[in-house]
Amino acid sequence: MAEETLELRGRPKAEAYRHLTQHLDAVLTGVDDEVCAMATVSCLVHHAFGHLWTGFYRVVRPGLLRVGPYQGALGCLEIPFGKGVCGTAAAEKRTVVVADVHAFPGHISCDGRSASEIVVPVFDAQGGLVAVFDVDSEKKGAFDQADQVGLEGVLGWFAKAR
Repeated sequence: MAEETLELRGRPKAEAYRHLTQHLDAVLTGVDDEVCAMATVSCLVHHAFGHLWTGFYRVVRPGLLRVGPYQGALGCLEIPFGKGVCGTAAAEKRTVVVADVHAFPGHISCDGRSASEIVVPVFDAQGGLVAVFDVDSEKKGAFDQADQVGLEGVLGWFAKAR
C-alpha cells in the first residue's frame, strides 16, 4: 500500500478510526522500529483529523516523559509523571479526556491555542508503559468516547508482539 495521509474529517468517528486503523496496519506491516511507528502514527492521525497538536511523550526513565515524535508547534520537552494531562495519564495508566484544558488542575500549557485534549497510554507487548499519545484541539469538547475507543485501538499496534 502506498504511504499516504488520509482525510477523515467529517466522517463518523467510528468509521474514520476503523479506516485509519486499517491504513496504519497496512503501512506499518513489517515495521519493528517503535520510533518509526510513532512518527507514522503522529503524522497520519494529525493530518486525518486536522488536530492542533498530535504526538507522543515517551517514557525515558522512571517517572519522566520526553517529547517526540509529534506533529504541530513546539511541545513541552519533558513532563514528570503526575503533572498535567500527559503526566496524569502516565501515572494512572489510563486515558484522560479533557473537554476544557483550562479547567484541568495543573494543566501544562505548551500552546495557548489548546482548548481540549485527549491523552492515551501506550503499552508494549509485555504491558509496560512506553509512552503516552497526546492530541490537542483548538475547540473545547473536541474529544469523546469514540475518540478514546478509536485511539486506544490505533495505539494497540504497539502492544502487538513483532
